[in-house]
Parts: sequence; C-alpha cells; structure tokens
Amino acid sequence: MSRMHRPSGYVFPMPGSALFSAWREGYTLATLKRDILAGLTIGVVAVPLSMALAIATGVPPQHGLYTAIVAGAIIALTGGSRFNISGPTAAFVVILFPIVANYGLGGLLIATLMAGAILVALGLSRLGSLIQYVPYPVILGFTAGIGVVIALLQVPDFLGLAGLQLGDSTLHNAMLIGQALPRLSWAEVSIGLITLATLLIWPRLKTPIPAPLVGLAVGTGAAALLMAGGIEVDTIASRFSWTFQGTSGDGIPPFAPGFAAPWRLPGADGTPLEVNFALIQALLGPALAIALLAAIESLLCAVVADGLTRTRHDPNVELIGQGLGNLVVPFFGGITATAALARTATNIKSGAFSPIAAVVHSLVVLLAVVALAKVLGFVPMAALAALLMIIAWNMSEARHFMHTLKSAPASDVWVLVICFALTVIFDMVLAVAVGVGLAAALFIRRMAQLTTTQRLATPASSEHFPPEVALYKVSGPLFFGAAEKAIATLRIIDRNVRIVILDMRDVPSLDATAMLALDTLRRELGEQGVGVMFVGLAPRMALKIKRAGIKREAGKLAVVGNLAHAERLAHRWLSTTHSSPGGKQYDDL
Repeated sequence: MSRMHRPSGYVFPMPGSALFSAWREGYTLATLKRDILAGLTIGVVAVPLSMALAIATGVPPQHGLYTAIVAGAIIALTGGSRFNISGPTAAFVVILFPIVANYGLGGLLIATLMAGAILVALGLSRLGSLIQYVPYPVILGFTAGIGVVIALLQVPDFLGLAGLQLGDSTLHNAMLIGQALPRLSWAEVSIGLITLATLLIWPRLKTPIPAPLVGLAVGTGAAALLMAGGIEVDTIASRFSWTFQGTSGDGIPPFAPGFAAPWRLPGADGTPLEVNFALIQALLGPALAIALLAAIESLLCAVVADGLTRTRHDPNVELIGQGLGNLVVPFFGGITATAALARTATNIKSGAFSPIAAVVHSLVVLLAVVALAKVLGFVPMAALAALLMIIAWNMSEARHFMHTLKSAPASDVWVLVICFALTVIFDMVLAVAVGVGLAAALFIRRMAQLTTTQRLATPASSEHFPPEVALYKVSGPLFFGAAEKAIATLRIIDRNVRIVILDMRDVPSLDATAMLALDTLRRELGEQGVGVMFVGLAPRMALKIKRAGIKREAGKLAVVGNLAHAERLAHRWLSTTHSSPGGKQYDDL
C-alpha cells in the first residue's frame, strides 16, 4: 500500500520491534551472556513442560518440543515483547484436545495455521489494544475452569487407569474415571505422588535448579526402581512410537523437526485429511477460539513482563509475531504456541535482556531432542501427569478466585461463576462469548443508570426564563441503553409550556438510537406546538444530529451554545407569532 492511500494516522506494525528496541539500547557481550544464561535456564524448564503439554493435548510429546523449537524462535524474533517466551501452554489444552479427538493431528495443525493467519490480521488491523476490554472476571473464570479440566484429564495417567480413553465432555470424563477407579495401579500412583511431593517441596529450597526438572528426574528414578523389581510402568517410550523414512523407534524421534505439509498428516481415523471447504468451515470456529486465546494470553503475559522490567511492548507487533509463529510451526509438526507466563517470568528472573534469550531457549530444546531423545523416553507418564496437575493448580489462581468471590460486586461474581461453570461443563469458547456478553450487558445497565434527566425549577445561572419555558438538565451518555429512559421524562410537560430547553452540556456521547429518540421527541412536541432547544451540544454531536435530519427551524428547533443565548431566543420565539406560513425567520438559530 502506498503512503498516499494509507488511512490517516495508520502506522504499519513492524515485526521484530522488540529485537530492534533491545539493539538500540546497546547490545554488548555482557548482555549476550545474560541472554545465553537465561535461555539455558528456560530451555531446561521448557523440555519437560513441552512434552507434558503435548501429551495433554492428545499428540505425541515431540510435537510440543517442535513447537518450542520453531514457534519459540520465530515469535521471539518477530514479536513485540522483549521477554515473552512462547511455546505450548496449558490454556490451549481444553481447545486443542477436542480438535485432536475429532480431526486428528492433521486437523490440529490446519486449525493452528488458520489461527496464525487470524492473529496476523488482528495485528495488521491494530486491534491489539482491544484485548484489554475483556473483563477480568471473564479471564479469571475461564482460566480457573481450564485448570479444573486439565487436572481431570491427568487423573487416568496419575492413577494408572490403563486403556481409558477420555473425550471432550468433562462430565462424561468424570463418570468414566469414577467407573475405572477399581483398576488403578498403585505403582503409578506412587510415582505420581513422589513426583507431586517433589514439585511442591523443591521450590521452597530456593535452589537455581528448576523444580520441573528435579520432579521428573525423581519420578523417573522411582519408575526405574519399580521396573528393576519387575513392575511394569507406563513411560513415554512404552506409550509412543515413531516411524520416519523406513526407520522406527519408541519414544521421541532423535532428530530435528523436518518440513511436512500439515494436511498430509493423519486425521482422527489415521489416514491423511482431505482438505475441502467442509473441513475448513468445521475448523474455523476452533481456529477463532485459538486466535482469541492466543491473543489474550500473549498480551497479558507481555503486560506482566512490562511490569516486571519497566519496559513497553507493542501489542500489535506481538500479535503479528504470534501469528507468524503459528503460521510456520505446523509445517514442522509443531502445535499451537503462545506466550507462557511462568516461563516468561523465569526468563526475566534469570536476567534476560532481549529476545535472543528466547532463541537460545529454542536451541536448548533442539539440543535435547537430538542428544537426549532416548533418555526422555524413560520419563513415566504418571510423573508428567503430576507436573500438569501443578500447572493446572497454578493456572486456576485459586486464591484470586476466592478473593474475587468474597470482595467483588455481585455482578462480577456472577460473571466469574458463569464463565467458570461453562468452561468446565461445555468449553472455553462458549464461556468467553457468554461472559463478555453478560459483562457488556451489566456495564450497559450501569451506564444507563448514570444517565438522568431532571427538570430544573430555576437555572443555575443568572438567566431568567419565562414561565412558558421548561428547562431540563440531561446528564450522562445518551446511547441505546439509556436514551429511551432519559427522554421518556420529557414527554410529560405542563399544558402552558411552549418551549422545552435541554441543557446537554454534560452529555459526552450520542448514538443513533438517541438521535432517533430526540427526533421523535421533537416531532411529538412540535405537533403540540412546543419548540425545542438543545443547549451546549459539542460540535461533533451537533453535526451528528444535523446529518441525521434534525435541522434547525425557526420557532420549533434550535441548537445554541449556552443558556444566555437560549434565554434571548426563548423571549423572541414567545413574542413572535408562528401560526402564519410567512412567520419570521431568525439568523441567530
């Protein structure tokens, strides 16, 4: 687009602004060392998390690792936040798990591709700032609900309920788990409890070694002891296998991600998908949900990072970066990616200076895949389930949830509870849609209550109006939720009133519904021989009503700037006879 055809004030969001910002501040060998050390720390944390989150989504663990490798680097280099660490996150589990169940890995990657395109479009449209209008009770409600769903999905692996296939209905899954409880494996439960205890205790020791790494190491050690005693334990290697160009193996493929078209990967029935309009139409809803959640989570993460580092991110560039990462990663077998708050906070605490830390983190994950694939295959599924339960607990923000229930206004509590319940019982898309709609309706009601119309016995100034003049004060925004209520008061006037003056100096906005209501009022009063004056309308609102066809007419309608002008004009209207078709016209209307 040429400069002369760009909308006025439009500034093209430039991908990679975060990287350029860090470079302009002065990038030295010292800051490079900080980024490398931070990237090493985050990479170690990301390896177990990426595997666990991929498995929770319903795909083999290597796809989570590929996400951290490819999307993590691309988003860092093209995004608008200097410190965000992107990869698979727990929030997506409730959206991605049903997609995998219904459309397989191929369907998930196509939906991710579509979501990436939507995110790029949002960024180019400069809609990044709109995410801030999602109410906090809605965000807290669906994140707490996601935490509950994730925890429930981990119960079969934690308890060793072999062969239990969960679906996308939380209530049905809970029933299946309850029926399968007599088959639980105490060996798997022991591994899960040992890992869980380690994950809870280790952070209190204040050591630099990440708790997820220690927890999985302890869980793997416990599993090795049990297997040495002849007890069978479910591990990554026993659960997953791979085949590539005639070579096969168990666990994770020991090579870097390669290029593959997403639509050639298997669907739910194990055969490659047939890409057609029906499939795209079916995946459009999930893709929109992925894009919405990715936008919310990545921008919230960037805001938190800004607060910790006193920097500023570019929300539109960040959306473009997230979109580009999700556009590319499906071609390398990666699943949906977005910024991860816990990894970002760890990145900052580890001394990161620029997005180079995120690139180093991706390289560390790549090295782990190439060099440690066989070792990663020994990690028990019960230990990964314990790790995901901790993630689910942290994500639920139980303390904030309970605090909001106790301290928030009743309307916000209802929004919170409804979003939480809908997320658990149905899905996050419905919860967000209903939550935002309900919050908007409650906001409209509150704004409507602030809009008032009252008749003034005497004006709050030195003007002296004749008894045939009724002066009304209109305060607050006149919009579709408040216009009819505010203007209904004006329809009840005394019989001797010949002029109605509306003091609208405290009306900040006027929408189409309000203009229609004002026009209807003007016509009704005109039929009764009553003139109307609008006082103090802002120029932009005066222009609006003029364009809507509410035009000045001598003795019937006037738009004036102040009460003094209205007082002079009222005397002139009352002293002039308007019944004649050739009535006098005024030049000061």
